[in-house]
Amino acid sequence: MNVKRSLSLAGHRTSLALEPEFWAAAERLAGRRGQSLSAFVLDIDRTRGDRNLASAVRLAVLADLTASLSALERSVSS
Repeated sequence: MNVKRSLSLAGHRTSLALEPEFWAAAERLAGRRGQSLSAFVLDIDRTRGDRNLASAVRLAVLADLTASLSALERSVSS
């Protein structure tokens, strides 16, 4: 079940519905980058092109996970 949250992005309020697991992952990723959740989502919003914002956030979380797994695989195989 999706959880809807309201965020302020560049002075504009928007709502975004994601699964709780994606919210948790997005919050962890934002924290690792030293950003608020709103700043993290704003960065994604600025580069998402025609993709809807919820999908873009999910893909950003997936891209981070993929990069982390690739780095882990490289370190294990070295």
